[in-house]
Amino acid sequence: MQKTYLGHLPTDDPLHGYLQYVIQPQVSGSASRATYRVFQMRGSHDVYLYEDKFSGARLVGKFFLARNGRDAEKAAHHLTREFENLCLVRDSGLAVSPHYVPRPLGCNYSLNDLLVMEYCYGQLMSDVIRESIRACDDGWLFGKLTALAYFLATLHNRTALDTGVDFNEDCRYLDRLVARLLKISAIGWAEASELYWLRDRWRDQPRMWEDRQVLVHGDATPENFMVGDGLSVIAFDLERARRADRVFDVGRFAGELKHFFLQATGNKYAAEPFIGHFLWEYACHFPDRDRAFRSITGRVPFYMGTTLLRIARNGWVSSDYRRQLVNEAKACLWSWQ
Repeated sequence: MQKTYLGHLPTDDPLHGYLQYVIQPQVSGSASRATYRVFQMRGSHDVYLYEDKFSGARLVGKFFLARNGRDAEKAAHHLTREFENLCLVRDSGLAVSPHYVPRPLGCNYSLNDLLVMEYCYGQLMSDVIRESIRACDDGWLFGKLTALAYFLATLHNRTALDTGVDFNEDCRYLDRLVARLLKISAIGWAEASELYWLRDRWRDQPRMWEDRQVLVHGDATPENFMVGDGLSVIAFDLERARRADRVFDVGRFAGELKHFFLQATGNKYAAEPFIGHFLWEYACHFPDRDRAFRSITGRVPFYMGTTLLRIARNGWVSSDYRRQLVNEAKACLWSWQ
């Protein structure tokens, strides 16, 4: 995982004592002395790696109270939620290879709402996709998609409830995306009305209500998974984990695959073999693979469409590419029939 060296953590920083005397003993035993090298890592919040030069112990710190004045109450809520979600997923059995989430080591609300986790080794799935596209190495990507499908199926199947899904929640999420795209003038009212009409057509489909709720990752993007040898997968950034339709995760990752290939190649069909492989491999973890595949693929287009709209709202997206994303999102949503 990419990281940038920033220097050493001062010994008089309260964080130093917290890491040395509270956290590090859980990883490498008592530390009579410690000097932490600090690296900034890729992440949606302020995420840093702390490496003790004496023991080699590595710790990951995620600060929820960003330096831009983020709401303190909201930050504390997100910290608590991610800590509890990490514990919940690990208690579901995803704490041993090949399915793994990092072990949470501590929360400290007085240190800018800090969550400390163990450091895990692996390669970001986003880098795997980019390198596979660049090197035309389809086999490598197919293998890692098999591993990720296995991970997600395990997470979902182990946490399934008897309660049915509430598709209204996913419809409300689409509404929020449409409102954002209107605000940034990415779409007009005519196109928003079209998206609302498509939303209602999906809401009318019985298949969108038929599955049971499972615990979903909630932000199943290639940036939030690492892969290792064989079927090894590590998931992190579980702040948004919640109960929902299993296809929320599967469809989001499929939409991300479409985006990665579209952005890199300009070919809107380039991702199709990989999306199909990913969904077929996910379906193999059910008693009736063919039936599961039909059920999943019947719901995936809605979640792919919302994922593409989600990407389109980002400020880094150019106006031309944003238009491509919106058009592809609508093409997905028009497959409601």
